[in-house]
Amino acid sequence: MSEPNVDRRTTLGLMAATALSTAAAPVLAQDGTALLLTGEWTGAYGGVPPFDKVDIGQFEAAYDAAMASQRREIAAIVNNPEPATFDNTILPYERSGKAFGRVGTIYGIWNGNLATPELQAMGKTIQPKLAAFSDELIQNPKLFARIKSVWDNKAKFNLTPEQDRLLWQYYTNFVRAGAALSPKAKARVAAINRELSLLFKTFSDNLLHDEEQVMVVTEAELAGLPDGLKASMKLADGSYGIANTRSAMEPVTTFCTNRAVREKVWRAYVNRGDNGDQWDNNAIISKILKLRFERAQLRGYETHAHWRLENAMAKTPENAMALMEAVWGPAVARVREEVADMQAVADKEGAGITIEPWDYRFYAEKVRKERYDLDENEVKPYLQMEKLRDGMIWAAGQIYGFEFMPVSDVPVFHDDVKVWKVSKAGAPVGLFYFDPYARKGKRSGAWMNAYRSQQRMDGKDILTLVSNNSNFIKAAPGEPILISWDDATTLFHEFGHAIHGLSSNVTYPSLAGTNVARDYVEFPSQLNERWLSTTEVLSKFALHYETGEPMPAALLAKIEKADTFNEGFDTVEYLASALIDMKLHLAGGADIDADAFERDELTKLGMPKEIVMRHRTPQFGHVFSSDGYSAGYYSYLWSDTLTADCAEAFTEAGGFYDKAVADRLQAHVLSVGNTVDPAAGYRAFRGRDPNRDALMRKRGFPVK
Repeated sequence: MSEPNVDRRTTLGLMAATALSTAAAPVLAQDGTALLLTGEWTGAYGGVPPFDKVDIGQFEAAYDAAMASQRREIAAIVNNPEPATFDNTILPYERSGKAFGRVGTIYGIWNGNLATPELQAMGKTIQPKLAAFSDELIQNPKLFARIKSVWDNKAKFNLTPEQDRLLWQYYTNFVRAGAALSPKAKARVAAINRELSLLFKTFSDNLLHDEEQVMVVTEAELAGLPDGLKASMKLADGSYGIANTRSAMEPVTTFCTNRAVREKVWRAYVNRGDNGDQWDNNAIISKILKLRFERAQLRGYETHAHWRLENAMAKTPENAMALMEAVWGPAVARVREEVADMQAVADKEGAGITIEPWDYRFYAEKVRKERYDLDENEVKPYLQMEKLRDGMIWAAGQIYGFEFMPVSDVPVFHDDVKVWKVSKAGAPVGLFYFDPYARKGKRSGAWMNAYRSQQRMDGKDILTLVSNNSNFIKAAPGEPILISWDDATTLFHEFGHAIHGLSSNVTYPSLAGTNVARDYVEFPSQLNERWLSTTEVLSKFALHYETGEPMPAALLAKIEKADTFNEGFDTVEYLASALIDMKLHLAGGADIDADAFERDELTKLGMPKEIVMRHRTPQFGHVFSSDGYSAGYYSYLWSDTLTADCAEAFTEAGGFYDKAVADRLQAHVLSVGNTVDPAAGYRAFRGRDPNRDALMRKRGFPVK
């Protein structure tokens, strides 16, 4: 699970960094030279980022020039002597900030994928500037007065539904960000935002430090691991190194027969950001929570959670909690059953142990083999990363009509990155960038970015540029990259975000692609996971790395039969994080000791001792490296309710390749971005609201 990179206006409170067009003149530095980072993107495909010419030393100067440019654009809007209208206020504001968007896109890519110590240090200067600039825009009284005037008089302007939605988004987001507050309150909100920007940066840097630590072990200590995985861990001196990332931790705790090594690797992973040293994140979390609560109060909201959910599908924290609590009980009950099964296996083997968290994956794998005659090592030889990448691309063509063609005429920020030109019915759609491998300076996990959003605001179709970024470990030279079923699922998940971006067909960039409610954005990505397990994909692309033979039908049947295996673990691991996130942000202005809060609240919930949160609080980047998923990690479950119900629409029609259902999904969900209310869009697709029972059926839990 991971987050897409959505439009900067959504994530930073309406900072006017729109999706980019090629209409603006280059921004000039004081000496008159065109700054590469802010200038128009040139070349084919409507212009592409100049990744091959980036000098990170230019970032601060580029941002300064871009902010100056947008200040001039805003001044032209607010100094217009004519009464405010959609055409002279909303449209020019939507057009503003192109230079800012260009440098922001590249800066974000370098921070996420190539974060050198120099860049990390630079961020401590840049981040507060960006926060201050965002507040400068949102707190501009003349700008807000014009937007409010258009809102108050919108009946006069004969707006289209999409224009009305854009106006609604601007007005409500300005109000929610504090545009209507007193000067004193505005000043305090701005100060909080600047302080938070530094805390977010420090949190991320601390986490990256801990994730870059490597545990050195001997080959004997890796007994049980597949040979290919061991080979990828071999160091130059002949020893072996285990990275402190999920992609390394999971296979070690699944296959390593050395229990002491499993425990050591597990403890290093779950204690990231929580080691009581200079990179410890607990004090930072306490400050972030206090500042978020104060800011919410200044804005007129009970808590940060109430502010965050107001314009989400869930609307209130209570609604989100109700869904999570409805699933929590059945999930914990399932965990009890899973632990009993694993303990029985351990006892039968005479292991003389009680199942601990570092044993869960190891013994779950044994249970899977015993119950379903399904061994992950039996599946993994068929899961070649590049073949499955080709499979997800093929499926997108079958379902949605996309055509992908590899290209080599596009600059990339690293040699690992590959690019495809995407078209549909012969018409260009955009570019897809794929960056699959882990590297020093790259944040962990997997995610989607929108480098440029689709739009046709000024009568010209602007192509979208999207990327998927992962952290697969490179295999030894000449060897294929074999991945786990979970990693394959993540591969398809992130590609679902990319499809969402590529499907966009709207006028205004702020409403395009993945710029939708946080608890709706994961719906298309979670849905795309379903195509991985289809016979059509597995029979064509799950090919044995040595023989080239497709996965046997009998093995496919085992995978299908075991579809909800270990669902208790998966659900509790995730839900624990989502519940703690929400409870932290509903705690008001309390003094929070993150470790103690996590421990006490999980005890109250009846958290099984054999599991820890998927993201423990000191490493919860979704929540504490930005405001992105704060009080919003529940979104994956909310979206999965839609996913499960939507999947049943396909199965009711005969299967996941039903063209009529796919066309409805494109028309009412994937193509419309945020031009319609998501609940209305889903009803238009399904003919009704989603049914929660579908979620319980999907997870194999009882339906009441």
